[in-house]
Amino acid sequence: MWQRNQTSLADFILEGLFDDSLTHRFLFSLTIVVFLTAVSGNVLTILLICADAQLHTPMYFLLSQLSLMDLMHVSTTIPKMATNYLSGKKTISFVGCATQHFFYLSLGGAECILLALMSYDRYVAICHPLRYTVLMNRRVEVMMAVMSWLGASINSLIHTTILMHFPFCGSRKIHHFYCEFPAVVKLVCGDITVYETTVYISSIILLLFPIFLVSTSYAFILHRVIQMRSSGSKRNAFATCSSHFIVVSFWFGACIFSYMRPRSQHTPLQDKVGSVFYSIITPTLNPLIYTLRNKDVAKALRRVLRRDILTQRQ
Repeated sequence: MWQRNQTSLADFILEGLFDDSLTHRFLFSLTIVVFLTAVSGNVLTILLICADAQLHTPMYFLLSQLSLMDLMHVSTTIPKMATNYLSGKKTISFVGCATQHFFYLSLGGAECILLALMSYDRYVAICHPLRYTVLMNRRVEVMMAVMSWLGASINSLIHTTILMHFPFCGSRKIHHFYCEFPAVVKLVCGDITVYETTVYISSIILLLFPIFLVSTSYAFILHRVIQMRSSGSKRNAFATCSSHFIVVSFWFGACIFSYMRPRSQHTPLQDKVGSVFYSIITPTLNPLIYTLRNKDVAKALRRVLRRDILTQRQ
């Protein structure tokens, strides 16, 4: 038993994304640039929302939480991948793998829940504008954030604990650049049919149920927009929802591709492509989508910059 426990606690080997070829070195450099863009974009979004009083609304409070999740998500995977590539090492400790698995899964689940709740915020703003301040008060928005973080963290803790208690066999080589569930579960010895069933159930809860809520919210929004007589009101409504809808489409599309397929249909290349999209590309695009397509954020940025310039002159 002691020897088995020692074996289970041995290091894992991460295959990584890149080799030493010139092309892969260029792709690695490009990945680091994208990573730095994601970090700076999400940090800027959080600071801007905190600094500008006109952005202290439920919509932008939830957006700041989304940016924080994206910032933590991209920081959970890329630094370790970059460290391994630059050092030539490919190992990750058992505790490190479990920690990485917990954080990426909890942050991904939290983002699923939060995006669904953000669609409800848009529904209230467009369909019930006169009751918006009542239905989306400070208490409600804080509860939404807490529900997203806490619910996803509990789900991730349960899955990480169960997964890491299984015996691992073989070379312990993870065909991925971080400890993602589909790649790690392939190393498990024995029958895990029951556990895979629980994973599918949680996937339905954290993916399909939020998608249902988002679809329902946007169905009501579309019905309300069709009833609007003013073309200006219609444009404002679409402008308000378009950024969120684009982010939702990118995020849930990649998550469904990675988690709603049977294990037998997973290949290392498909897992890597899906993971790169929602763990690197999406956190980079989210702040760009919300800032470039949002006039309030652009105006807030100009106000903060103007205020800083005036402060420096004084």
